[in-house]
Amino acid sequence: MLPKGNLGSIMKQFSKMQQQVEKIQTELEGMMVEGTAGGGMVKVTANGKQEIITVKIDPQILSDDVEMVEDMVAAATNQALKKASDLYQEKISAVTGGIIPNLPGGFKIPGL
Repeated sequence: MLPKGNLGSIMKQFSKMQQQVEKIQTELEGMMVEGTAGGGMVKVTANGKQEIITVKIDPQILSDDVEMVEDMVAAATNQALKKASDLYQEKISAVTGGIIPNLPGGFKIPGL
């Protein structure tokens, strides 16, 4: 059992960490990552909160096989979301030191 003083200290540290996590989540909204496919003919931009911001498709490929274009959009989107997830993990890990296994939005810190 922890002495009362230690519990108070832990709660203060947790509160401070929580404030830092909230600040990072706000910052992540403004950070952008990009996923590409088809040699850059499809580009998907996401923010650090894993929200898709833009989808750009080179008009030259629109006359190609529709299924191929759909596959490229899916691949670029998945790549952008993976980069956004990695960015989130990196920023949150710096604050939490890996002690919080599950964070809002279904994010998880690697190794936990």
